[in-house]
Amino acid sequence: MKLRYDYQYGFGNHFATECVPGALPVGQNNPQKCAYGLYAEQLSGTAFTAPRSANQRTWMYRVRPSVDHGAYQRVSFAERAPGLGFRGQIATPERLRWQPRDDAAPDRTADAADADTDTDFLRGLFRIGENGLPEDRNGLSIYSYWCNTSMDGEAFYNADGDLLILPQQGELVLQTELGMLEVPAGHVAVVPRGIRFAARVVPMSDTTSTSRGFVLEVYDRHFELPDLGPIGANGCAAPRDFRYPLAYVDRDTLQSSWRIWAKFQNQIFMYETDHSVFDVVAWHGNYAPFAYDLDRFCPVNAVRFDHMDPSIFTVLTCRSDEPGVALADFVIFPPRWNVQEHTFRPPYFHRNCMTEFMMNLAGEYDAKSAAGFPPGACSLHSIMSAHGPDLESFARAATEQLRPKRLPDSTLAAMFETSRMLRITKEALELLPLDRTYTSCWRDFPPATIPSS
Repeated sequence: MKLRYDYQYGFGNHFATECVPGALPVGQNNPQKCAYGLYAEQLSGTAFTAPRSANQRTWMYRVRPSVDHGAYQRVSFAERAPGLGFRGQIATPERLRWQPRDDAAPDRTADAADADTDTDFLRGLFRIGENGLPEDRNGLSIYSYWCNTSMDGEAFYNADGDLLILPQQGELVLQTELGMLEVPAGHVAVVPRGIRFAARVVPMSDTTSTSRGFVLEVYDRHFELPDLGPIGANGCAAPRDFRYPLAYVDRDTLQSSWRIWAKFQNQIFMYETDHSVFDVVAWHGNYAPFAYDLDRFCPVNAVRFDHMDPSIFTVLTCRSDEPGVALADFVIFPPRWNVQEHTFRPPYFHRNCMTEFMMNLAGEYDAKSAAGFPPGACSLHSIMSAHGPDLESFARAATEQLRPKRLPDSTLAAMFETSRMLRITKEALELLPLDRTYTSCWRDFPPATIPSS
């Protein structure tokens, strides 16, 4: 797919970009007087004293300083983000699955407008589960989203943590303070804590303009590339393939009125400005939004026998305080060859010390039937809750002739895996399209025949 914008590349690089020649200071961060009367502003993503290898910050040179805005106003969830409201959360070890969201009314809350109302990214964001508290900088949330209109004259930032945005259908263009970032289905984007952005929906046809997908929010630290260990220097997600925006200013909206929405301690606030927040003429640093084409992931796999652990397919990780244990991993199951001998090739039956949130992004997932787990569906298997292939998939894989098999390019699944237990929201159980027959897919497995002694 050809991208419409130009980018700079390299995961975690220190970038420098300007859309007006001479706007970027040379040799210093905050001159006494910036070129063209611009204002120097630093955005810190880590503490000043964080080790240099982990320190993240960006200097921006903008038309108006960010401090120039009206007072924050607390806004009810029903008014702006009904899917984030706390109707209540419950603890359950039950295996859960949701069918794809669409433009029908069932997944809208009773407090939201009727089914004809346009739904932008923020209004269409529904929290499925959460662990921890953002005010403690500890934990995460998982969401699904569906939207059919762009955020015009509005922007959003999340003070609670980083957002990993994964479109499953349709395309988003994220207009961020640091530039434009397009995110079609099959790509993933990360917007770090505090960076303001507007999600714009790209029309799929003359009559259809929708996007749906999933979001992972982490309250602590930032996403990074996983260590490769004995895999070596190459393979998996290559740093050179991560793209970052170039400085971009929409001159037509510089003097227009905007509403800025903020999520702070899991509450929604709003302030107004008489100018655009997308007015950064130049910036330099390493704290910035980025995107990645999942088709560029180079998978490694078993080439003789046995099914390898899914950690070999990790694209991004957010570490916890315990070495080797992630707060959250973003994992994909991409097109690849399966060549294992005398092996049950799909994912095995499993009870895990981690929580697994699975998403089918395209095609048929090899451990579930296409009818039960179509593209856009998702499932949640909590810590120590047994899961694995359904009866139909097991029967097929246990008897098929084991020739080298190519999982086609039309297939793609993904997983958010976390070491935390999630509380499930009532919104997810009552308003999203929950599959109430899910656990029946594991019924009627025939018992093994044990020879008599």
